[in-house]
Amino acid sequence: MARTQGRGMHGSSGDPGFRSTGGAVRAPGRGGTPSSGAGRTGGLPGLAPHRPKREVVSVVAEPGLVVEDAAETFCGAVIRADVREVVLEDSAGRRRLFPNKPAAFLHEGRPATLVPPQRAAGPSTTPQRSASGSRRVEAHRAKTALPHRIWVEGLHDAAIVERVWGHDLRVEGVVVEPLHGADVLVEAAQEFGPGPDRRLGVLVDHLVTGSKESRIAEGLRRELGPAAAHVLVLGHPYVDIWEAVKPRAVGIAAWPTIPRGIEWKKGVCEALGWGDERDGAHRVLASVSTWTDLETPLITAMEQLIDFVTVGP
Repeated sequence: MARTQGRGMHGSSGDPGFRSTGGAVRAPGRGGTPSSGAGRTGGLPGLAPHRPKREVVSVVAEPGLVVEDAAETFCGAVIRADVREVVLEDSAGRRRLFPNKPAAFLHEGRPATLVPPQRAAGPSTTPQRSASGSRRVEAHRAKTALPHRIWVEGLHDAAIVERVWGHDLRVEGVVVEPLHGADVLVEAAQEFGPGPDRRLGVLVDHLVTGSKESRIAEGLRRELGPAAAHVLVLGHPYVDIWEAVKPRAVGIAAWPTIPRGIEWKKGVCEALGWGDERDGAHRVLASVSTWTDLETPLITAMEQLIDFVTVGP
């Protein structure tokens, strides 16, 4: 692949837009069931029974680890962690910064202290790879964002793309933005104004012959005229980007077949007993750590789109 290996989602260094929370632990409830009478468990009459302290576990804060702050206000995957602070990102792409204090998080329902990953003692002779499989570029400040853009259909798409290609995109200075549905593609592309120095790549779900998405892509080429040469629309055959995650990565045998007329994500969550769509999104995002967790059509489309907006004609 003729491009610099290693590329980011926001096109600038740092983590803009983080909102710091207190990270305070909720005070335990008062009271309890009064106990009376000798021989009963729970201590002296009129006093709450003794409750042993919940064990606090120590968990290595590897990128992608899903935790919740102890106050139960935010659940997300670890983006980065050190001895002072932890950055979490939820399924909608929102990020928050938390102080890294003892027992400040919940992991699998248990109070947890997050331990920053240990850095290697010395330089490694083995090339380090990013989640996309490209050579990781260490100590590299993200480029100023290029005028080119990659659009994906929604927030879940953007979160998965960031999880796998985020490092690469940051190095290249490419911004990925959610389109919020293929239905607005033509109007949004006309407003964007693609040209030789302003290329646009678009990742579309369910881009198969005869689909609504394929008709929209054809219409886009007609509407843009000569400017269409600076737009590349690619996609994958799956109904939703969740389906482009390999079933074994999510811990299921196969994605369920959802009847027409039922919203796909809702049907999947009901069929698998995942709760609501938000619960499903947390589960799917947490299951993706590298390109090996994704189906080949999605990987191929994203790599080609990145090439299109970063490699000169």
